[in-house]
Amino acid sequence: MKPAALDDYLAPLWLLGSGAWGGHAQTIWPALFSSVGTGVQPAWRRERWSTPDADFIDVDWSSAEPAAHAADAPLLVLFHGLEGSSASPYAQAFANVVRMRGWHFAVPHFRGCSGEPNLAPRAYHSADVEEIGWVLQRFRAVHAGPVLAVGVSLGGNALLRWAAEAGNASAALVRAVAAVSAPLDLAAGGSAIGRGFNRQVYNRMFLRSLKPKALLTLARHPGLFDRARLLAARDLHAFDNVFTAPLHGFADTDDYWRRGSAKPHLRRIRIPALALNARNDPFVPAASLPRPHEAGPWVTLWQPAQGGHVGFPAGRFPGHVLAMPRAVADWLAAAL
Repeated sequence: MKPAALDDYLAPLWLLGSGAWGGHAQTIWPALFSSVGTGVQPAWRRERWSTPDADFIDVDWSSAEPAAHAADAPLLVLFHGLEGSSASPYAQAFANVVRMRGWHFAVPHFRGCSGEPNLAPRAYHSADVEEIGWVLQRFRAVHAGPVLAVGVSLGGNALLRWAAEAGNASAALVRAVAAVSAPLDLAAGGSAIGRGFNRQVYNRMFLRSLKPKALLTLARHPGLFDRARLLAARDLHAFDNVFTAPLHGFADTDDYWRRGSAKPHLRRIRIPALALNARNDPFVPAASLPRPHEAGPWVTLWQPAQGGHVGFPAGRFPGHVLAMPRAVADWLAAAL
C-alpha cells in the first residue's frame, strides 16, 4: 500500500518556486509559519532515562487524551533531526496526527537536545546505532503494543543505519521504520550544506547552537578537544573534524561521513522501511539519493520532485505541515 499523495507530492501554488529557491521556500516557510495541527498543542510528559554510561536522555511522551489510547495501541517513536526536539514543528505535527489515530507517541531527545547539557564526554551523531538500539530496547520493554519508529533528517539516517546493522534482529524491537529527509549519503549532504546560500544560512544556524554545547562539554571534561580549533570552525565539516568525529570513534569527518552513511547499507535492512526524500531538498542532493536497486526489497523509496527539507507544506496560505506525517503514518499503519 503506497499513499500516492506523498510519492507524487507537489507544493501548493502559493509556495511552488522553481529550482533551488523552491526547495529553500518549501523548507523555510513551513518551519516558521505553517500550522502543525488543529490548534491542539501536544501535552508532553517528560521521563528521564539513565544511560549505561552514567548519562541521561529525556523522553517526551504525548499525553493528550490518554484515556483514548489503549495500552496495546501502536507506539510511534520519533528520532529528531540535528538540534531538533519535541518542540520542532515536525514533532508537533506528528504528535497531532498520531493523537487522532489513538496511537501513543514519544520523542527521545538525543543527548544535549532536551534543554539540559548532557554529562558524558559524547554527544550524538548521524550514525549513533548504539544509542538508537538502546532507546528502542527501552521502548520495547515498557510498551505492550507494536512499536514503530520514524527518524527525521539526521535521526532518519541513524535509524536506517541501525536497522541495517541490526538485520533480522530489528524485528524483535520494531515493526517498521521510516526516514524523512535523511541525508543517506553524509558526504554529499555535508558538501551541499557547506556551499553558497546553505553555508550562509543553515550552516550558521546549526553552528550557533552546536558550538556552545560543545564548549559546555569541554568545560566539564577539560582537554577533550582543541578549543581554538572549535571556535575557528566555520562549517559542519570543520566542526565534525574537531568534535563529532573524534568523540565518537571516527578518525576524522571524512571517515565519519563515509562509515556513518546509511545508503550503502540499505540492502541489509530486514523490516519494512520507508525513505522519503524530496528531490529539491537543499541539504540532500537529488543525485545522491538511492535508486531502487540500491535499496533492496524491504525499503520503499518516495522521492517526489518537491517538498524541501522536512517541509511538504499543504493547504491554503499559510499552509500546514500535516500532509507528510499523515502519509508516513498511513504507510506505517499498512506495514502493521
